[in-house]
Amino acid sequence: MKKFVALLLAAMMLLSVAAFASAEEATMRVAMITDYGDITDQSFNQTTYEAAKAWSEANGVDFTYYKPAGDSTAERVAMVDMAVADGYNVLVMPGYAFGETIAQVQGKYPDVKFIAIDVSAFDLGEGVEVGKNVYCAVYQEELCGYMAGYAAVKLGYKHLGYLGGMAVPAVIRYGFGFVQGCDAAAVELGIADQVTVEYVYGNQFYGDADITAYMDTWYQSLGVEVVFACGGGIYTSAAEAAQKVGGKVIGVDVDQAPTIDGAYGEGMTVTSAMKGLGATVKTLLAEIVAGNFENYGGQVATLGLVGTDPEANYVQIAPSTQFADGFTAEDYSALVAAMFNGEVTVSNAIDANPLTSITVNYMGNVK
Repeated sequence: MKKFVALLLAAMMLLSVAAFASAEEATMRVAMITDYGDITDQSFNQTTYEAAKAWSEANGVDFTYYKPAGDSTAERVAMVDMAVADGYNVLVMPGYAFGETIAQVQGKYPDVKFIAIDVSAFDLGEGVEVGKNVYCAVYQEELCGYMAGYAAVKLGYKHLGYLGGMAVPAVIRYGFGFVQGCDAAAVELGIADQVTVEYVYGNQFYGDADITAYMDTWYQSLGVEVVFACGGGIYTSAAEAAQKVGGKVIGVDVDQAPTIDGAYGEGMTVTSAMKGLGATVKTLLAEIVAGNFENYGGQVATLGLVGTDPEANYVQIAPSTQFADGFTAEDYSALVAAMFNGEVTVSNAIDANPLTSITVNYMGNVK
């Protein structure tokens, strides 16, 4: 009888431990870590933060965010350590700067799920394999870059500029896609000999006096009409220069019209080439709750077009696009359908400048 009671107690203890473990596994706590900027940057951090926060609140999941003290891998790793120590087991991290961080922490915290937005295999480092607890999403920037360039030329702009941040793969794809889109529209209109794209990298992801002066030359001396500013806060230099002469800009990553127009003048932003950052975050968090993360872990997934509906895709141009007779919302839908169906193809190659009928002046780096 004593032996039976002992066995019964042991079994009850095991069941209690299993139940406790199951409860622990079911308790999802989400934290977002900023790359080095703040959650009010009107770009990657803010979009990711708002998406993760909104989803968490709607689903009754505990959520917070952490901001590193500085722009270094060590500072980002410290925030991961703090979040895990505080009990957060799903960490959302936006931006290529998290590559080295993931390489360091994925094995250290095997029970934590990491959602890395816009982090490529290149960012992780040579020879680094993605852990089963990590999902990395990258985007086909060349597609929405193409859409933006195509739209701009169809809307009547003939002298355009591309101001990239640093020449990392994503920024190059944006730029080369933009050039291809400008070229395709110009060829269709029969004006390839009239369209020019000035092309440069700022070699940083923020605007400053030197880059603004360079943009002044574009707008005031060269006669550039619209600049695709592609590199975080570098848009400020393009917008400051455009404001002086009534010029235009094209935003990037998110719909930047509210930010740029609000600060520099209504109607300045022609369109924005966008990535589906928020949709990616919400999809992955929902899949984790559903117990489907194993279908995503260990991947660097490339996201782009999923159908002919522009708003359903992971790459698109903004709803605030200044559609007009030259390029209507219906024209945009038709372009997306043609791209999805393979009637329009866009190269994602970054090792050589695209072949074009228009003139493209590649100028290297501003600084």
